[in-house]
Amino acid sequence: MINLKNRYEVLMKKNERLSFRITELEEENLKLIRKTQEAIGEMTIVKGIGMNSPEMKKAKKEIEQLKKDMSLMEEGLQTEILAKDKEIGRLMKKVNDKR
Repeated sequence: MINLKNRYEVLMKKNERLSFRITELEEENLKLIRKTQEAIGEMTIVKGIGMNSPEMKKAKKEIEQLKKDMSLMEEGLQTEILAKDKEIGRLMKKVNDKR
């Protein structure tokens, strides 16, 4: 009988410790859920504001304009390179003809 009583007491203490630990873990889990929800909410706000803000719209327009400008500059440089190549060819021919 004593052995059963001791075993019962040991099991009751383990049960109490486990119940306490479960309560701790549930509280920690709730805190993490709240933090996750806050983070998701903040991300949603940042994305919504950031992508549609006047600053972002202005930056997008500026980027598009810069891309167009760069494309025009590249075309101009290609034309200039072709003109220089022709001039170099003409000058080389002139030099070779004089030899």
